[in-house]
Amino acid sequence: MKFDTIIIGGGLSGLVSAIESARAGRATAIVSAGQSALHFWSGSFELLGNCHGETIIDNPLGYISRLEENHPYRKIGTEGLQRMLARVPELLKEAGMKSTGSLQRNHFRLTPLGFIKPAWLTLDDYVAFDSDTVLPWKKVALVNIYSYLDFYPRFLEFGLRNHGVQCSMASVNIPQLNTLRKSTTEMRATNISRFLTDDAVDALAEKVNAVAGDAEAVIMPAVLGIFSDEPVNRFRSQVKCPVWFVPTTPASVPGVRCQLSLRDYFIRLGGQYLPGDTVKHGVISNHRLERIYTENLGDMPLEAENFVISTGSFFGHGLIADMERIYEPVFGLDLNVSGGRTEWYRKELYDAQPYMGFGVITDDKFRPSRKGETIDNLYATGALLSGFNALKEGSGAGITLATALSAAENINGCGTI
Repeated sequence: MKFDTIIIGGGLSGLVSAIESARAGRATAIVSAGQSALHFWSGSFELLGNCHGETIIDNPLGYISRLEENHPYRKIGTEGLQRMLARVPELLKEAGMKSTGSLQRNHFRLTPLGFIKPAWLTLDDYVAFDSDTVLPWKKVALVNIYSYLDFYPRFLEFGLRNHGVQCSMASVNIPQLNTLRKSTTEMRATNISRFLTDDAVDALAEKVNAVAGDAEAVIMPAVLGIFSDEPVNRFRSQVKCPVWFVPTTPASVPGVRCQLSLRDYFIRLGGQYLPGDTVKHGVISNHRLERIYTENLGDMPLEAENFVISTGSFFGHGLIADMERIYEPVFGLDLNVSGGRTEWYRKELYDAQPYMGFGVITDDKFRPSRKGETIDNLYATGALLSGFNALKEGSGAGITLATALSAAENINGCGTI
């Protein structure tokens, strides 16, 4: 099978690259192994929350020049980042997800454990603040689903109380969820959301109104709207005070909704989505990747003019570590790994861990190399890249999106086959 562009990996970076390619009229395919890091998504995208230990609130783009030269943001540049990332809210909206946020100033999101962290974009129905010192309420109701264990209202209460917010706590039950409650393993956010439609949403809203009291807002676990925001909007319209959601233990509802929404948008654009498959190897000749072979297709190759590899880091098996080495398993791409296993980590858990900065080495266009030779028509994006520590910087989603858009821009400027 022949395409203009083939994307290896169906997470956030792969989906965004594929959408941009398909929108440009290129015949595009995604080879996706399955669950990605999106299933752990909080409902917020980070751009840059910390730089050299300093928490960034105003103008995160103004800190780009302070990052290391091999950082992905430095390769794109401040002007390029602003131009590319400004397109993201509209792209999300076209896929069915509304968000708020600004490239000029971080806002703050509420984590499931009650911490407040900087963020760039947050879905409209999730808790977000303009300030991390003065919150918009004096009293909120933390409302859980009866016997749902992946929501931690006491942690939230502790965090909110430290910011001067008084919290009441309650749990509610509706008969539509009794089937799930027969097994605690079934009481997961993504399962609950499948039952919370139509009359179940109405029943839940009635129960929440009964326990909200005089609260200025209700905060609940994110258990509505796995396929669209329609159940969320229906629920919020019936509750007597504003309702906001907090993500829960994965698989998260916003993460699954994001992946499904982007995937469906890509398919509507005419893209070919190949799920449940893994790329095993490829044929590289004259500095170009000519074709790839997958687990499911066997000896039948997939050919394209350009390729994007967005397989993630260690979590997504884009990088593999054994006792002797760290390697990229599909093409054997060059990495920035140095030292032996004992040098890949620090004993102090909260230190910046060296392995978090490991990844594929690329040129300024994010084209990787193998044995020192650049592969001209292959682009690497997202968590697979070297040169940044997403956890310490609070930059993972921004890098994922920016490099995906950069790869698509470079490819789309090359013309089609």
